[in-house]
Amino acid sequence: MNGDVHTEPAASSLTVAEIARLGADVLARVGTVVVGMREPLRVAFATILAGGHVLFEDVPGLGKTLAARSIAAAVGLDFRRLQCTPDLLPSDITGSFVYVPRTAEFEFRPGPVFTGLFLADEINRTSPKTQSALLEAMAEGQVSVEGSSFPLPTPFHVVATANPIESEGTYALPEAQLDRFMVRLSVGYPDEAGESRVLLARVSRRHEVATVEPVIDAETLAAMQAGVEAVDVDPDIADYCVRLAAATRRHRSVEVGASPRGSQGLLLVARALAVLDGRDFVIPDDVKSVAVPVLAHRLTLTVQAWTGGVRAEQVVTEVVNTVAGPPAVGAAQRAGGARQADAARR
Repeated sequence: MNGDVHTEPAASSLTVAEIARLGADVLARVGTVVVGMREPLRVAFATILAGGHVLFEDVPGLGKTLAARSIAAAVGLDFRRLQCTPDLLPSDITGSFVYVPRTAEFEFRPGPVFTGLFLADEINRTSPKTQSALLEAMAEGQVSVEGSSFPLPTPFHVVATANPIESEGTYALPEAQLDRFMVRLSVGYPDEAGESRVLLARVSRRHEVATVEPVIDAETLAAMQAGVEAVDVDPDIADYCVRLAAATRRHRSVEVGASPRGSQGLLLVARALAVLDGRDFVIPDDVKSVAVPVLAHRLTLTVQAWTGGVRAEQVVTEVVNTVAGPPAVGAAQRAGGARQADAARR
């Protein structure tokens, strides 16, 4: 893999094969500096292709910030990082109007959220008021300050990190905020071989900061996203996503289940994963593989379940294991049609 940056016209839409090839290049480039996170990185990149936002929730020191920075660099997005603290104000994220003596007028100075990929590091360390400053940006791609609205660049994505084991001086993200993240990912500890590669990579580069060269640019990323949007999904797969989300609402351990935004996220991320695999159709395994990261953080457990040690991830896994999948005939027909079309092109 060379260091050339793949570029595409802003208005174009790439084919499934082109997206799969470029996606593999991006993940391979990121994998040169981020070790032991193959599947979380794959799901995070699929979420970006699906137009969503990512929450990494795990203990410190596992490379969550490095992963976000590396993805941003590989896809050619402008990147800004904000370390969240209790005294952070909403204007520190969105920006504010500043009086300019030369013109005797107030001028808007954009905050760090005006970028391609915004990293909110340790988002649960800042107050709910400041956390809410991201709600409009994540949902509508704009920010409103003192009655004026300002559009954000496109593509625009938020990657946030949170530490789940420390509660002192932190503010748990409310359900409305969590629901804006398309996925919540846990990195996990690397195995011993992976951890050894991390240490040896640090020694070999002779400095602390690991850098990733761009593989594509922002315009090409937009073309990849447009290509993913052009892929249709079988009604049976959509119905399967709906039934999974609905099952969480009826589960005995759940007080508030996944909303329709959850079932939509399930469909969109599964479709992006299918495209990364080089397929123009979604299979049930795509949906199953992302059910936990897409749905678990949207569930509110009952008090009895929470005190009993039940985890939302366990509930989603149980739902996936009990809800019947869609008929295999539809997927098989689409697979056969795709192969015939591919053969005809060749």
